[in-house]
Amino acid sequence: MPHNTVSFLFDLDGTLVDSVYQHVLAWQQALHAAGIELSVWRIHRRIGMSGGLFTEMLLREVSVAITPELLETLQRHHAEAYARLVPWVRPLPGAKELLAYLSEAGLPWAVATSGRMNSAQFNLQALGIDPARVAVITRDDVAHAKPDPDLFLAAAARLGTDIHSAVIVGDSIWDMLAARRAHGLGVGLLSGGYGQEELARSGAIRVYDDPADLLRHIDEVGGRI
Repeated sequence: MPHNTVSFLFDLDGTLVDSVYQHVLAWQQALHAAGIELSVWRIHRRIGMSGGLFTEMLLREVSVAITPELLETLQRHHAEAYARLVPWVRPLPGAKELLAYLSEAGLPWAVATSGRMNSAQFNLQALGIDPARVAVITRDDVAHAKPDPDLFLAAAARLGTDIHSAVIVGDSIWDMLAARRAHGLGVGLLSGGYGQEELARSGAIRVYDDPADLLRHIDEVGGRI
């Protein structure tokens, strides 16, 4: 049965790893390969959604017919392009230290990402996370990704903790909206490019610079030993 221990549920891209802009460029390359021109800023504003919803929303902004074949092609090209950019992806400052602190404190934590494992695996490797030993929920595991709450609900269930006692950490408005719908406590990070005010408006109870800043203030969100 779930219990009331505080748990931490983390988004991945832009929250634990510095990979948002690599994803933006990968999507730009995927769209370009399909003959679709779209401004980079429009792509960035959708990062954090599930890939399927992401591409559908982007394609609404151009005169392109949305077909299952096109969506599949874009997903494949994005995964290929992102794999080429992986050498430039790094853990965000304090990410490894934050996870180590939670583990040492006996506070359960999990990763819940809108990405599929074929892309997420590179980021997990950069963090030294083994999905066989750590609770990792990806888009492959749920019916709907962010801004739906499914990923975070599945992560809490995997940990055996109560979602109402979960601190949900993310860098995008889509993370915060999903946190609200899951009835967890949303904590925003600025490390993905969204501003403090928009994260707060989307439901973040606190906003910090990056994982290192969150670790320095961990007692503010119930993470003290």
